[in-house]
Amino acid sequence: MELRIGTRESRLAVAQAELVGEALKAAHPGLRVALVAMKTTGDRILDRPLDLIGGKGLFVRELDAALRAGRADLAVHSCKDLPMELPEDLPLAALTRREDPRDALVLPRGAKTLSGPIGCSSLRRKLQLRELLPGVEVVPIRGNVLTRLQKLDKGEYGALVLAAAGLKRLGLEDRICRYFSPEELLPAAGQGILAVQCRRDMDLSLLAPLRDREAEACALAERAFVRALGGGCSSPAAAYAQISDGVLTVTGLLADSLENLHQASARGPADRGEALARTLAEEMKERAQWRAR
Repeated sequence: MELRIGTRESRLAVAQAELVGEALKAAHPGLRVALVAMKTTGDRILDRPLDLIGGKGLFVRELDAALRAGRADLAVHSCKDLPMELPEDLPLAALTRREDPRDALVLPRGAKTLSGPIGCSSLRRKLQLRELLPGVEVVPIRGNVLTRLQKLDKGEYGALVLAAAGLKRLGLEDRICRYFSPEELLPAAGQGILAVQCRRDMDLSLLAPLRDREAEACALAERAFVRALGGGCSSPAAAYAQISDGVLTVTGLLADSLENLHQASARGPADRGEALARTLAEEMKERAQWRAR
């Protein structure tokens, strides 16, 4: 049997698809895996902010089409890059064990201190960096991880903030100069987790070895929080969940119309994480609206 895994053609996306493929082959001896790599609309349009050209959906449109047409059996994504609303015919089939969820600061090769603007494509990061590092300029940057690193090393930026998980999966952990704790920069919903999509008619038992129950509970709660706020790629909202002794703690962040940040947490049974996160989002939204009056 052969499984075709759809992926974006960036080196990080391919590395992540390969991780999923190797895990499936280890769990199912004799299984063959082939990667179907493609350039998405979001990869091609690099001169405009994502929120002006269609958001995160631009990174999955071609992969969705490949699944529906039968050119791919699975698609592998960074969970943080998936749109909050997914088509019913292409469900989330598996969420993998979480890699490091933190954001990381990367300096140009040879640099010891931050000198110059920080390149960052995320409004979530920009607003938090504004409070964490007052006076530091944060400017937009587009492109995949390696493209951004090339721009950094050519002197176009003084630093980058990137997901630690992606750097580690690329074998570039040595480029990390500083980790930001979740208390300093709350991660994006699903950061560090890989998401596998497939057609609804697929035998999901084949993917069971990929599933991590804790990561699944956390990611679904985080996504529920952002979804309850109507969040997407450009929305200044974030959520991060952890589980200890069966209790899930979810921390949410949102920005009001004046870009003031609001953060709060809630705790409850891990199997009620999505409901807990939705309630937290609604309560925070009401408080933010009251403060803005």
